Amino acid sequence: MRDIIEDVLRWTHQGKPVVVGTVIQTWGSAPRGVGAKIAFTPDYDVAGSVSGGCVEGAVIESGLAALETGRPVLLRYGVADETALENVGLACGGTIEVFVEPLSESLIAHWQSLCESDCAGAVAYIVEGPSHWLGGRLALVEGASEPRSLGLPTLPGEAASVLASLAQRALERGVSQRVKIDLVGEPCDIFVEVTLPRPRLIIIGAVHIAVALTAFAKTLGYHVTVVDPRSAFCTRARFPHADALVLEHPNAALASLPLTRNTAVVALTHDSKFDDPALKIALSSPAFYVGALGGARTRETRRRRLLAAGLTEAQVNRLHAPIGLDIRSRSPEEIALATIAQIVAVRNSAVPEA
Repeated sequence: MRDIIEDVLRWTHQGKPVVVGTVIQTWGSAPRGVGAKIAFTPDYDVAGSVSGGCVEGAVIESGLAALETGRPVLLRYGVADETALENVGLACGGTIEVFVEPLSESLIAHWQSLCESDCAGAVAYIVEGPSHWLGGRLALVEGASEPRSLGLPTLPGEAASVLASLAQRALERGVSQRVKIDLVGEPCDIFVEVTLPRPRLIIIGAVHIAVALTAFAKTLGYHVTVVDPRSAFCTRARFPHADALVLEHPNAALASLPLTRNTAVVALTHDSKFDDPALKIALSSPAFYVGALGGARTRETRRRRLLAAGLTEAQVNRLHAPIGLDIRSRSPEEIALATIAQIVAVRNSAVPEA
């Protein structure tokens, strides 16, 4: 959603109707995951994607037809026959289902609110069921006391209560899900889409590597904070892509910055008086990734210092050091590339924690 919201807002401000397609389930080798979106207008303005280009044309065609009727459609694409060029399908061998609907003002407002507040939220959609309920949805924002309906159709109280419970459970898990249940006696297929806040990256040390790392992380949608008490290095001119620059000792900075399961922390100063206090705090937090610059000798001496400072073996074992994937990095930019690749891999559970 975050990758299309700016385009969607611009089109709606121009008075254009918008259609959105969302991947709600995948099987096999699908090119994009659950939650991937494509948005488009009758003028063929397009943002986002639901595949590697295999089915976008067909999704747009079906979406514009849905705009005429005002009703959503559920599309399914599998493997295309390579000998039949007119067939629409996925060359990768996977299967996806895409829920396509005219985008309502209430859903746009919900997305905009999540982006501006950087909060987590969940929306439960009825994607298959009785025609008079199709497209009905209920939204829940983390921290809000009550869910709210997002436009028509209006659901009966019992059905709305079930959707609210599904949204709450998905939000607590932080994972979108597909559920098929009987809803007030009616068989329904429900997709609960969870939107999480932007992942956060906290960089300790306004060093050369950090300049490139900030740019890479911003491209990938991270909120980036650079922490360094040295005002000559931690400047807006050096870090134009950073969301925040904190001119404080890392110990003081991390005491006030939120460290959640959505946060990565990297220590790049190679100076124990800066790195160690930050690592002690980060390794004791829920941060999903903690990494530090330095070779094998630095790693062992650092490990002894952190254990002596009161951290447990399990906590110290969380540290990724030497930092980054092993791509034989040489330049600061290559080290930054290896680091952001490892952060993404850990966040996506592609590699185990250190």
